[in-house]
Amino acid sequence: MTELSAAYAAAVTDRSRLAGSAYSSGRDLAARQSLYQWQTPRYDLPGIVAEKLSGVRKRGRVVDVGCGNGKFIQRLREDRPDLALLGLDIAPGILADVPGLVAVADATRLPLTAGSVDAALALHMLYHVPDIPLAVRELSRVVSRDGLVIASTNSDRDKAELDDLWRRAAGDVLGIGRGPARISLSARFSLEKASAFLGEEFGRVETMELPGTITVDDPEPVIAHMASYRAWADQHDVPFDATIERARTILVEHIDQHRVFEITCLGGVLVCRR
Repeated sequence: MTELSAAYAAAVTDRSRLAGSAYSSGRDLAARQSLYQWQTPRYDLPGIVAEKLSGVRKRGRVVDVGCGNGKFIQRLREDRPDLALLGLDIAPGILADVPGLVAVADATRLPLTAGSVDAALALHMLYHVPDIPLAVRELSRVVSRDGLVIASTNSDRDKAELDDLWRRAAGDVLGIGRGPARISLSARFSLEKASAFLGEEFGRVETMELPGTITVDDPEPVIAHMASYRAWADQHDVPFDATIERARTILVEHIDQHRVFEITCLGGVLVCRR
């Protein structure tokens, strides 16, 4: 691992940054989630997770590890009110509006006994864990022998147009051709890497890819998404606010010329069983 990648990994996994800034509230996470309302095809990710849990018994126990703003818990409360749900996250602030039973907890030290849940969710969060294999072992430990783990993440190729936009804007701000890359949150546990991590503990790992295209005719949803990375502003090697403003100008010009701005997306859901 290079010094740069080590610094990026430290930034993405730093607990004080995650709990105190990135996820101190649900605002920035909601900005990233909201961009998908302009995606085609539209995927109902909470609905997909609920469907994958259809085999869990009535009154079954499900834990959402790294539950964030509770988007998935809320949907499960609506679709599966028979389940006993628990939300866990390292950031106390983001748990404030999560319905039901919640607790502050570390994914590598889950406060649950072995085999005590029927299913565990780890949705777009394992890349934030310093020791991913240990977190996978913890998920395996707490799930019953016939239970399942559902994880999700993004591909290394996800939203490449946003990466290009950032580098163009950063380059303009710095007065060079192309600026430094923006930080990638999912790179440590990308869709390309996830099966190998999960396969260390689970004999069956089913991957469901979710490709799509986000099409916007207004720059603001894209700018809100990019600005939601403010917690990592010190990792971008470029003035953050100036780069965001330059990106807005580039987007306005692009939309004026082409009518829309398109972003290619690729995420995925992984269902794991023993």
